[in-house]
Amino acid sequence: MAHVLVTGGTGFLGSHTIARLLTAGHTVTTTVRSLARRSEVERMLAVSGAPHTDRVAYAEADLTSDHGWDRAVAGADYVLHVASPFPAARPKHEDEVIVPARDGALRVLRAARDAGVRRTVLTSSFAAVGYGHERAGRTGRTGQAGRTFGEDDWTVADGPGVSAYVKSKAVAERAAWGFIGSEGGGLELTVVNPVGIFGPVLGPDYAASVRIIHAMLTGAMRAAPPIWTNTVDVRDAADLHLRAMTAPQAAGQRYLALAGEPISFHQIALTLRARLGEAAAKAPTGTAPAWLLRLLATVNPALRETVPQLGVVRRASNAKAREELDWVPRANEDAVTATAESLIRLGLLSG
Repeated sequence: MAHVLVTGGTGFLGSHTIARLLTAGHTVTTTVRSLARRSEVERMLAVSGAPHTDRVAYAEADLTSDHGWDRAVAGADYVLHVASPFPAARPKHEDEVIVPARDGALRVLRAARDAGVRRTVLTSSFAAVGYGHERAGRTGRTGQAGRTFGEDDWTVADGPGVSAYVKSKAVAERAAWGFIGSEGGGLELTVVNPVGIFGPVLGPDYAASVRIIHAMLTGAMRAAPPIWTNTVDVRDAADLHLRAMTAPQAAGQRYLALAGEPISFHQIALTLRARLGEAAAKAPTGTAPAWLLRLLATVNPALRETVPQLGVVRRASNAKAREELDWVPRANEDAVTATAESLIRLGLLSG
């Protein structure tokens, strides 16, 4: 068994990844921005039912500072760099997101190299793969259109409709590969590119995609926007990180993490209604027209970043992860249902 550093243990994917590592028998160090947040990780691990939680050590480190990273990575065989800044609101300048994402990834890689770590698995995103292309695939009456993205594709950072967050993921991942090529020494790098992460939440700190389910269950989303998303269950994303960590053939590779075909917000709402019954009675039954959302976006800044996504379907393939790493993800419907069930079970719908 190995000793693994997981960055960002308080996060949605980070906490699930720690739980998966413990279940597999590994020991873990996880970084938190402040040791005062240790209790948050401990509570989420308790909810997950992870065994051997006494095998988790905690290190204080922040992506924006060199302080603490040498101690955090000391003795690690592998590093899973899961932590990444995600803006709570639209930044005033893109560098508010890009700089910490890029510099944080380089800071972790440099510490891993200096500590003699075997391999770092970087959590990138489909945001580094499928955005900024002129024709990603716009739906027609059938809802079917567009290309299929794979691991050889890269987001066009200065392309149309690319937000600061999306650009940050592309810039950070390219910087990571550049570092390995020029300064990595014996450190191996593997990258996992998840799509929208759903699945069971362990506490109030969860992925932005989970807010979609929250809004549907609480009635905050009165009509579904004409938006399609790819999904992956957080448990499957964590499992893919572990497979990418140890498989010899994974060194130097990227792997897309997604369940399969895109699913529309309308389909998600109907799935919740069908599977949860009365608990999902507030989920929307209709779809808002794109023209109305574009009009509302002119006066509502919160809607502006959704406008480029209206009616766009981005298909991608998970064949590489399936074939090379024997990875078998859950279906879209199972992932979104598990999300909703956990929000209800943990009483997280009131906030």
